[in-house]
This record gives sequence, C-alpha cells and structure tokens, in this order.
Amino acid sequence: MVSVGLGLLLMRLVIGVVFIGHGAQKLFGWFGGYGPKGTGGWMESIGIKPGVVMAVLAGLMELVGGLLFTLGLLTPVAAVLIAAAMLGAIVKVHAPNGFWSTANGIEFPLILLVVAIGVALAGPGSISLDALLFN
Repeated sequence: MVSVGLGLLLMRLVIGVVFIGHGAQKLFGWFGGYGPKGTGGWMESIGIKPGVVMAVLAGLMELVGGLLFTLGLLTPVAAVLIAAAMLGAIVKVHAPNGFWSTANGIEFPLILLVVAIGVALAGPGSISLDALLFN
C-alpha cells in the first residue's frame, strides 16, 4: 500500500532528522548544541558520569539511530538506539518533572520513543532501504 509506505516514510523522516540534529548537537556542537565537552559537563551535573564519554555515546545513538531511521535501514536497530536514548532522557532528565512538556516532563521523549518502536514493529514501509535490500 503506497499510502502506508508514505505515512511510514513521513514519520521516519521527521523523527530521524530530529535525532540526527540532536546527535550533531552533542557530537559537533552544531545547531546550537554544546558539543561533547559542554554536553558532558551538563551530564555530569545531573549525575551521568563520565560526562564526555556519555555525551559521545548519547550523540552516537542519536546520530546513527536517526540516520538509519531516516533511511529505513536496519530499522529495528535504529529504533533500539532511539528508544535507548529516550529511555535515558526520560529516567535521568524528564521523569522528575511529571508528564507534560510545559514542565519539561516526559511527554515529548515518550512520543519519540513510542513512534520509533511503533515503526520498528510495523516495519519501515515500502519506501525504505530495508524494503529495497531485504525483500
């Protein structure tokens, strides 16, 4: 079905590009990010140690997960990378603030996590590298 494939492509593109951007913020300081040292310092301040190493790992999960998700390539792996990053964000940053995004709660990272897992369970769709390479 073309409409299902197109819908999955739209979800993958938007979510994937968001994660590419977030990964680039952590790894390279692009798009207003703070790079590994700045992000690592913030991570240490909330108890995630060693900060720079964890910032690089989080950035790699987001960048690689986002790139794979956007392309629809190894989609289950991409979803696991995205879900792991969002679980960490939910537990360490957002959960103490409740549910709503207006209070920096879990609402937004939970949506990203659920979309990533949902796409992985449904499959990346007909407009994906997984469909091209593995079907």
